[in-house]
Amino acid sequence: MGSPFLYFADDRLSNAELTAACLDGHLVSLGDAYMPADAVETPALRAGSLVRTLGDTLAATHLTAAWIHGGLPAPPARHTVQRAVSRRLHVVPDRQLVYRDLAVTAEDLHLIGGVHVTTPERTLADLARVGDAEHTRAARLLAGSDPGASTRAIARLEAGTLPHKHAALACLREMMTAALQEDVTRYTS
Repeated sequence: MGSPFLYFADDRLSNAELTAACLDGHLVSLGDAYMPADAVETPALRAGSLVRTLGDTLAATHLTAAWIHGGLPAPPARHTVQRAVSRRLHVVPDRQLVYRDLAVTAEDLHLIGGVHVTTPERTLADLARVGDAEHTRAARLLAGSDPGASTRAIARLEAGTLPHKHAALACLREMMTAALQEDVTRYTS
């Protein structure tokens, strides 16, 4: 069962009613759904807003997972997903998704708001492995919202063999060093 705080088009209210409620200031958009304007946006609500898109076979990863965990202030334009099941999917996912056919292992997944989401450390490792400016920014924001995630992500990367591992480790270590330097500067100022 979904959250009573999430409204989907044509579920309890039509799209026109949802739009009117937004214009009146009663609802705000959240991912693929709407929530009351006075409700607190939580990871469970952010994840739950994607339940119709992801179902029980897809997992939110990369930028989408960073948004769900609270590392990004707004959802990405296209959600990044991977299989949360071992079997291959025979249905073509939505064109609004960046779909990777590699399955995510169960130990790298959390069930949040009825949706599979990569753990913060897996998300951070994935973001650091991409290495472009958008993913690096998201990694910095996620690391700032979950202080232990960087250490866990580094340990996870060191234990495995993954593409772009060395670049990701350098990125994460540089972020940790910058965060420590900022803490020292703040403390001594």
